[in-house]
Amino acid sequence: MKATGSTVAELVQARWGDHRPGLHFEQGELTHHQVASGAAARAALLADLLPAGVEPHIGVLLDNTPEYPLWLSAAALAGVAVAGINPTRRGAELARDITHTDCAILITEKAHLPLLDGIQLPGVRILVTDTDAYAELLAPYADAHPHISRTATPSSRMLLYFTSGSTGAPKAAICTQGRLAAAGQSLITHFQLGKADIHYICMPMFHGNAVIADWAPALAAGAGVALRGRFSASAFLADVRTYGATYFTYVGRAVQYVLATPEGPDDTENPLRMGFGTEAGAVDAARFEKRFGVRLVEGYGSSEGGAAIQRTPGTPSGAIGRAAPGDDLAVVDPGTRRSCPPAAFTADGRLLNGDVAIGELVNKGRSPFEGYWRNTEADAARLQGGWYWTGDLFYRDAEGYLYFAGRTDDRLRVDSENLAAAMIESILARWEGAAAVAVYAVPDPVAGDQVMAAVAPPPGVAFDPLAFAEFLLSQPDLGTKMAPAYVRVVGEMPVTATNKVARGALRRAGFQCGDPVWWVPVPGAGSYRRLTPADLDELRARYRAQGREELLPGA
Repeated sequence: MKATGSTVAELVQARWGDHRPGLHFEQGELTHHQVASGAAARAALLADLLPAGVEPHIGVLLDNTPEYPLWLSAAALAGVAVAGINPTRRGAELARDITHTDCAILITEKAHLPLLDGIQLPGVRILVTDTDAYAELLAPYADAHPHISRTATPSSRMLLYFTSGSTGAPKAAICTQGRLAAAGQSLITHFQLGKADIHYICMPMFHGNAVIADWAPALAAGAGVALRGRFSASAFLADVRTYGATYFTYVGRAVQYVLATPEGPDDTENPLRMGFGTEAGAVDAARFEKRFGVRLVEGYGSSEGGAAIQRTPGTPSGAIGRAAPGDDLAVVDPGTRRSCPPAAFTADGRLLNGDVAIGELVNKGRSPFEGYWRNTEADAARLQGGWYWTGDLFYRDAEGYLYFAGRTDDRLRVDSENLAAAMIESILARWEGAAAVAVYAVPDPVAGDQVMAAVAPPPGVAFDPLAFAEFLLSQPDLGTKMAPAYVRVVGEMPVTATNKVARGALRRAGFQCGDPVWWVPVPGAGSYRRLTPADLDELRARYRAQGREELLPGA
């Protein structure tokens, strides 16, 4: 049975006096009451620490430790917004995320302190959770009760979570207490989740997926939460069994990584009922269900809350679903604003008319989009002409089912993170071995995109793959998912008639082009080698096995 409440603060307060196990983690567990008590102590501390007369925000730079849900709960009680800080960001870009969201306090841990070395955070107080000083700071508030601040209302900002756009720095999307509470209550109704469930949170909590689709419904249902500090494919099944997890969420390649672990004869002997997420891919979802006996439900919801798609019984393989109730979704040509024609398929389900059927998904109806923090330009871009533009490419079949097709032109979605091509280009442009660079997306064999770069060396200079790899490793602001998987070496950067880089031509060719291409066969290995015809054959086979061959340029 779900708790009722129009705010997250009310849901937190409702757990006071509930002495069932509520939060499981690697070092122990807390009851629901202990979580509410810990949240009350931190909320009382915030009341004393935050300056009066300002819009209070705190940044959280933590792995999935118990402190993360404790601070989310505390912020809800105090009517304070939490900015989830991504630990894969570096240097000035990390500093910008913290200062842009006006964080008066940054909650972090010893493991992340090196990320803060050498960066300027004026006016930001840093609390390090695994220190004696932090424990001493909290001690006077141990007997606090979970009182709800007058500023904690349904319209109060609760989350500022970063979502990258097509250009520039990441944008901080706003999620209010009312929307987050409603999202949690909607999911427990849709998936029939309840108090007896255990929600396994293995995705990072700075990401909207973990908070909105996993923590919030657990809070609304009064269910238990089990935390994994950082995602571990090898620990996944053991954690599920240890904690008795019944529900989990995933993004991107997490499912693929779990499937890559050695199989056991008893893999189906686990308490999981379902997984909910995005971009697992139909092939891997079927493999996961066969191996573990667990159904994966693919969903779609734009990070900003502007559009949602629900999977219902009868949804075709490969489709995400239909528009959620109340949404007036359409797939349109951004240039003409006209609806794209329905998708046509071959007998084996391959898309025939992608050139005209694929368009941008828009919500023409009432959108719950709540804007970006201090970014009116980005707000306006999302709401052009009174429609909410998702920035995601889809196609729709004749029955109204929607299929995800990728990102709009110069946006990339790598392992469920949105990246801006311009930001990666600005880093690659520092390399002395490049006279010009361009970054763009190529389809990933399973889901989303991979990063590809075109590099034009200076006249008379040969491309040096070892030097390029060493350069990437030396860049402090190059995020862990920004390094190119493919590098096309061009004699001269192709440009349009207006001297802009011809990105369309680069994307259309992908890695199946006439120029030399270097690639990293093992993601994260950092070692580039020349792409050969045999490699191309193997790559095409990978795409074919995942049902994504038609997305390859030239397919």
